[in-house]
Formats: sequence, structure tokens, C-alpha cells
Amino acid sequence: MSKLPADFYQKVYAVVRQIPKGKVTSYGAIAKAIGSPQSSRTVGYAMNASHNLENVPAHRVVNRNGVLTGKHHFSGTHAMQQLLEAEGIEVIDDQIINFEAHFWEPEVLEAKE
Repeated sequence: MSKLPADFYQKVYAVVRQIPKGKVTSYGAIAKAIGSPQSSRTVGYAMNASHNLENVPAHRVVNRNGVLTGKHHFSGTHAMQQLLEAEGIEVIDDQIINFEAHFWEPEVLEAKE
């Protein structure tokens, strides 16, 4: 991870802050949006580190199949599911129902040089 730009996590959080209520996106979609399509796992690390930050709706980030793979990083057994359900997203057995209808594709960020 030492070869990543220092602001990698901040780029991830900037995208996550844009996810509308009632929508979700994937680690891979975020990685692609920030110009690092091979870094979806590192996006997951960023999400795991985000729980004490304000305005980073980490509960809206799931795997590419709509599974709540990051749920164990939330306080409470079903906290991630409860947050999603409060936004109108149905979850059964850690899987988002009708995932395609709830999926939000982030825009690719332009490089700032």
C-alpha cells in the first residue's frame, strides 16, 4: 500500500459522500471512479478506516454482487443492514434485494494535476 498516493483514502471518501440515500455502490466502482480500477480491496481498507469520520456513508458500499461484506466493521450485529433498510433498501441474508435498481455508478473523477 505504500505506493498509493497519500490522498487515496480522501478520494475514496469524496466518492462515497456522493452516494445518494437509497442507493449503493461497490468497492470496484469506487476504485474505477478514482482512476485505480485494480484497487477495490484498498477501497475496502479505506471504508474500514472511515467509521469515525463524519459524512462518510460507508453502509452504502457493498461488494459487486450486492452483498454486505463490510458489515462486521459496523458496531452492532445488523447495523449496516438497518442503516440500508432505513433508506428503503431491502436486505435478506446480507444480500441487497433488487441490487441493480439500487446501484449507483459514480462518475470517474478527473485527474487534478
